[in-house]
Amino acid sequence: MSDNESIDYGPLAGLIGVWEGNKGVDVAPEPDGSENNPYYETITFSAIGDVTNAESQVLAVLHYRQIVQRKSDDKVFHDETGYWMWDAKSRLIMHSLVIPRAVAVLAGGSYDGKKEDDGSLILEVSAGLDHRDWQIVQSPFMRGNARTTEFRQRITVGNGKLSYSETTIVEIYSKVFEHTDQNELVLITAAG
Repeated sequence: MSDNESIDYGPLAGLIGVWEGNKGVDVAPEPDGSENNPYYETITFSAIGDVTNAESQVLAVLHYRQIVQRKSDDKVFHDETGYWMWDAKSRLIMHSLVIPRAVAVLAGGSYDGKKEDDGSLILEVSAGLDHRDWQIVQSPFMRGNARTTEFRQRITVGNGKLSYSETTIVEIYSKVFEHTDQNELVLITAAG
């Protein structure tokens, strides 16, 4: 790993810092339909440097941790950790994540420089059970009872704001369900 000041984090640079948001909405599956859970959260993105794979691929890497709490009772209902990676040579963004339900995802996508009208960057990644490059791994229990088949995420970041929407397709309770999460966050502490 190299000195962080000389690392090109590309489109991930704007993520570095501590973000907080209280406008979250989680639409989760229930046996008889779905439930909406308003939430607040903190996401911390830390620059950790670069890594070299097989002496030919260089990735700029951020570690993150996301803690999500229900507004109704302040209990943590989602705790996620992982890495965001930028391959400048291939213009690829990668997001690896793990949740303590025995599910792991390696999502990815090409970065095309897409921006909103205000200059904010748009980052999009996806993964699927049958995808050749971007995969989902889950325990035997989860495969049999709450199988994740697809994951899509879109982040817009810039001007001290971060918003995201993500959809996880889950086979649960004898149906296919679109589990969605979205929130708007503000930068509390910038990289330093």
